[in-house]
Amino acid sequence: MTGLEVVVGMLIGWFARRAKHVGEQVDKKVDEALDAGLEKVHDLVAGKLHDEPALKVLEGEVVDNGEASTRTQARVRLALEEAVDTDKAFATQLDAAVQAAGGPTAGPQGVAISGGVNATGGGIAIGGVTGGSVSMTREDPS
Repeated sequence: MTGLEVVVGMLIGWFARRAKHVGEQVDKKVDEALDAGLEKVHDLVAGKLHDEPALKVLEGEVVDNGEASTRTQARVRLALEEAVDTDKAFATQLDAAVQAAGGPTAGPQGVAISGGVNATGGGIAIGGVTGGSVSMTREDPS
């Protein structure tokens, strides 16, 4: 099963992109594909967790602030854990939707492993839905 943190991240991405696109015309193919993938994950989760208050709080926080609190993310992840533990068909559908949206594939015991992401020569590879910033400096060896 895909790491549920990735699903929560995708939900945050969907809500944030949805709020950003209000009133804007989106005409790029990449945006359309990403929106479609995130929307599929959102619709699947929203259909399953339609009565879950944490999902509504997640949406509100992202729309209002552009981000979600750690507590809200944890609450949604716990609700998702319960859903995938009790409904294997949902778990399979969610895993497929995340993979189709470009998220990581599931490894042993549901540990997320990024597919198609690779780093060599001391590099760093990050896959899936990510956020934040990275600042790196390199000292001149001479």
